[in-house]
Amino acid sequence: MAHILIVEDDTDIREDLAFTLEHEGYQVTTARNGLEALEELRTGPLPCLILLDLMMPVMDGWAFRAQQLSEPALAGVPVVVISGVADSRDHAIELKVDEILPKPIRLERLLPTLERHCLSELP
Repeated sequence: MAHILIVEDDTDIREDLAFTLEHEGYQVTTARNGLEALEELRTGPLPCLILLDLMMPVMDGWAFRAQQLSEPALAGVPVVVISGVADSRDHAIELKVDEILPKPIRLERLLPTLERHCLSELP
């Protein structure tokens, strides 16, 4: 089963997104910030994709991505930024992420993105 890690500090967005993706057949793990996400990556199975918010407390998306890229075991996990930040496209290029999805997240854009990155793990 394809596994997605959602890194999002907004409880409603995080829970709604997790519920929706689980309903679509994905295994979902969530984290409230980048620090929790790193712990999850280091201890749990690696996901086929990380959905990453940029603006979060404790450790934001920029700090998370820098740390992820510095750890060879984690660096290869693809990241899609989900953000309401107006200039997130510029930041995403700096962060070397695979894609950007603006908030509010539209399912018709999200599902093809997930399929592209997790196709080999779908049932």
